[in-house]
Amino acid sequence: MKAFLLAAGLGTRLRPLTDSVPKCLVRVGGHPLLELWLDTFRAAGVDEVLVNLHHMPEQVRSHLAAHRGKPQVRTSYEPTLLGSAGTLLAGRRFIGSDDVFFAVNADNLTDFDLRLLLAALEAAPSAQAAIAVFHAPRPEACGILEVQGGLVTSFEEKPAAPRSDLANAGMYAFRRSVLDVVPHGGPVDIGTHLLPRLVGRSVAVPVGDAFLIDIGTPEALARAQAEWPLRGIA
Repeated sequence: MKAFLLAAGLGTRLRPLTDSVPKCLVRVGGHPLLELWLDTFRAAGVDEVLVNLHHMPEQVRSHLAAHRGKPQVRTSYEPTLLGSAGTLLAGRRFIGSDDVFFAVNADNLTDFDLRLLLAALEAAPSAQAAIAVFHAPRPEACGILEVQGGLVTSFEEKPAAPRSDLANAGMYAFRRSVLDVVPHGGPVDIGTHLLPRLVGRSVAVPVGDAFLIDIGTPEALARAQAEWPLRGIA
């Protein structure tokens, strides 16, 4: 099983912290987000991880140099950001002949079990994607889905007038066939460019009681640092 850890973002909303530390190396509970994700992948049965890099890549490579055991980790430097969907497309060779792979945003802090995405995809053989979802307090700031019977019937990125509060959590299981749907030419993102093309061909998987924080702002990071140790995980 393979996974993409999407870690190339600049982390601009976390400045000045991310002026000196790439966002995937920000620590919560004494551990970098990168290491927490590797633990999550290991628990989900992932053997190989591709981490895409752009901002301060040498810091990430230096950190990974000490990594031993599973999952095996490789990095891919993007001198110009490809966008999250562009990273998947560029990683076609990494995916190889595997029918299903994970992709997750590295700035998520969660104890969600990725195997639930696999189970949902296996239960819906005609679906090309399983998307983790949550109820957002500010849906206008998220990618918003409408769902009927578990099937995604609409998707809109950061809508001015949201039609639901069910939001994309930035964790996916994809079939390899989605690579044929990703548009070419310029940076392309999963939310903006890929998921709208998968309406009717994606299933939604609620995160339920799982812990989930997008560590995109100093306020979110402070909340994560206060609440994560209480989960008894760090």
